[in-house]
Amino acid sequence: MLTAIIDYESGNLHSAEKAFQRMAAEVGAGEVVVTSDADVVARADRLVLPGDGAFPACAAELRGHKGIYDAMVEAVEVKGRPFLGICVGMQLMATTGHEYSETPGLGWVGGDVVKITPADRHLKVPHMGWNDLVIDTPHPVFDGISTGDHCYFVHSYHFRVANSAERLAHVDYAGDVTAVIGRDTMLGMQFHPEKSQHVGLRMIGNFLTWTP
Repeated sequence: MLTAIIDYESGNLHSAEKAFQRMAAEVGAGEVVVTSDADVVARADRLVLPGDGAFPACAAELRGHKGIYDAMVEAVEVKGRPFLGICVGMQLMATTGHEYSETPGLGWVGGDVVKITPADRHLKVPHMGWNDLVIDTPHPVFDGISTGDHCYFVHSYHFRVANSAERLAHVDYAGDVTAVIGRDTMLGMQFHPEKSQHVGLRMIGNFLTWTP
């Protein structure tokens, strides 16, 4: 069993690598590697796409690494390999991003990535820090997780999902902010599971043992 964390030069992958390796060892999920090798991405059993920064820059970097991009798309769309997008990696699953400019996403989960606009003007954007999950749709990734559990967020834009059934969890920030999305073999987490202590580690372990 091989899990590939895709390195397309958009983010610090060290903490994610350590968290996934720790949980893979704990749940018996095999090897975890950070890779920029398209051949490794192509043969991986599971794929993780992190992302830090702005949507257009991350989208351009990902598509600029054509070998990795093509291998990832084939693995997910054709082979049905389990996939997890984290932070901007989740946002890239959308139809369109609206940060700075209108930018096409992967189109794997319908919807747009739009700026967070809290109803309470005193709340700051970016949405930064710990917030309580509200689970909307049961999913194996939430095994051992309950509404009210905390995760760590750092973002100014969020995923406005077209199909409410594909929004698996949200948080309240003077309005709903999407936290987890998913359909078929795909999952996305807006928060950083590797920085969310035992709750995030549990969800990483659940992803590594998920058999959609």
